[in-house]
Amino acid sequence: MKFSRQTTLRAQATVAGVGVHSGSPVTLTLGPAPVDAGYIFIRTGLEGSDREVQATAEQVIATEFATVLGDRDGPLVSTAEHVLAALRGMGVDNATIEIDGPEVPIMDGSAAPFIAAIDQAGIVAQPAQRRFIQVLKPVSVAIGDSFGELRPFAGGFRAEIEIDFAHPVIGKQSYALELNPERFRREVGRARTFGMMCDQARLWSAGYALGSSFENTLVFDDERLLNPEGLRYADECARHKVLDVIGDLALAGLPLLGAYRSVRGGHKLNHAVLTALLRDRAAWRVVEGEAARRTTRPVVEAGSGIVGGRIAAAYGPDVS
Repeated sequence: MKFSRQTTLRAQATVAGVGVHSGSPVTLTLGPAPVDAGYIFIRTGLEGSDREVQATAEQVIATEFATVLGDRDGPLVSTAEHVLAALRGMGVDNATIEIDGPEVPIMDGSAAPFIAAIDQAGIVAQPAQRRFIQVLKPVSVAIGDSFGELRPFAGGFRAEIEIDFAHPVIGKQSYALELNPERFRREVGRARTFGMMCDQARLWSAGYALGSSFENTLVFDDERLLNPEGLRYADECARHKVLDVIGDLALAGLPLLGAYRSVRGGHKLNHAVLTALLRDRAAWRVVEGEAARRTTRPVVEAGSGIVGGRIAAAYGPDVS
């Protein structure tokens, strides 16, 4: 991980697809943003003026089957994890995400189309030091048989994911990744979201997953994978969970310096651990630029339970 200056996009780049839950067409445009802006969703296509929402944990206002970001006037955008993972994974600190519908397009179920858009736009350095949230002590959360923990790690950000599904194709899998753009692109960026056919039928009957298909979701019946093209990686499900972690933890507001371990986890657990970290004032600090690399005399701001004026909020159900 590089520790020097903040980055943004050089130009705009646009992708178009459908929402995985709504099934409605939507266009999303990534673009430049100022220093210290973070990730800003701009919701267009509304009556009246456009509305903006910061991609932080505080702005999560609903969590049934998808993460919904919004403000005091209501929901603005849902299913944001894959585009946020692409931005964080590719090392973009500040970006606008303009979207003309209520849901980020699912594309092929991975972050690859968003990575391609970032490549098209280009990444440029900005005249300000990059800032990080540095984990100072372990913070853990258990939810049923799921367990998650953030702990100090000197090498940047590391994700260690273990999954365990009672399915002959998935079963027990694990994957670990020390995050940098090259490894993100090569190892997890193309890993697709997944689900069980029995769950898909339940979601369809409830009015969700209306845009889900074999083109954007790995679908398993009781015994096998149904997608005719097969898996992109033998452990694609575990790799996708790593991708989800990167997107979920992007809601911290700054990149994390620490290691995250998850056992049988998902979005709900990821955010519970992030919330526990930010609420423990002794568990983290903000470090700036090259100070993040050193252990002596870092430039820090004491942890206060908030990032950029925002405190972590509750997160939603465990969905891929």
